[in-house]
Amino acid sequence: MTELDFCFEEPLWQRQLQSLENQGCICAAQFLTVLEPEDQLAAEEAFSWLDEHHITLNIDDLPPVQLTGTAALRLKQEEQQSLADVTQGLDPNDPLLLYLQEVSMIPAAGDPQLLAERYSAGEHHVAEQLVNNCLSMVTQQAMAYTGHGVLLLDLIQEGSMGLWQSIIRYESGDFVAHAQWWIRHFMAKAVTSYARSSGVGLHLLESMQDYVDADQRLLTELGRNPVLEEIADALHISEQQAATVEKMVTQARSLQKIKMPEPEPTPEDEQAVEDTAYFQLRQRIAELLSVLPEQDAKLLTLRFGLEGGQPLTPVQTGEILNMTPQEVVRREAAALSRLRNV
Repeated sequence: MTELDFCFEEPLWQRQLQSLENQGCICAAQFLTVLEPEDQLAAEEAFSWLDEHHITLNIDDLPPVQLTGTAALRLKQEEQQSLADVTQGLDPNDPLLLYLQEVSMIPAAGDPQLLAERYSAGEHHVAEQLVNNCLSMVTQQAMAYTGHGVLLLDLIQEGSMGLWQSIIRYESGDFVAHAQWWIRHFMAKAVTSYARSSGVGLHLLESMQDYVDADQRLLTELGRNPVLEEIADALHISEQQAATVEKMVTQARSLQKIKMPEPEPTPEDEQAVEDTAYFQLRQRIAELLSVLPEQDAKLLTLRFGLEGGQPLTPVQTGEILNMTPQEVVRREAAALSRLRNV
């Protein structure tokens, strides 16, 4: 392999994800284990790679997120109730309730399919009408992604950004099906991103190692390959959970075949790469934010913790910037959409 070939070689995480992709979908749990050794910049690139290759994430096998306090109660309520029931008993000024009330008052006008075709043909002024027509679809889709640590209002916000992506990427065909895919895709990415930030990837790797250790120990003790039930008993988990981990272990072993030996970096090399990557990332963020109005740049900085702080919720951001949570959500979606076209 020449030096030039090496420079343009796909990163390891990309080659691994390509080997896991099955009919436009990757298991979110396996996605997290592949990205666990990677930094945040690589993770962002991986999420963008999913968009560009029209590959989504299946979150069904993600382990439940353990939460406590009022956030846990709210998340549990949103998971167990329907969209109509979840708003019962909420404070009149609750951001979720206010947003749903606002959406319910927007009249649906025009056929989504015809509006999408007009937008694709260059009539970009119909975009707002098309978005308003489909917002109720976003709220309905969001209920399927509750129970994974992400609040319903945040899921709706992510779905709204997915809706916008579906509009600007639409070319032909069934627009509603196209939009639903992008809405679900953005919600699945949000759930997976939250799981990554919560350390789920590391937990999954530990579970895989526990499975391998139990398998080897039982092989020695029994003098034969243990069955799934025996491994589950040894790990004190259900057979279904053991089967999920077993599948991940099998996939991880297959991924080992595409790994390539690399020279061991020195501590100086590692520090130089880390410093360069951090500098480049900070520089790129500053360049992107510079194209936005000052208030929108501040909004994104607060929401995503871009200056080293903790990411803030729409409510917290609104309190600082003197905006309603609904205005924060709308302006954030518009700002991110603008940055994606930079």
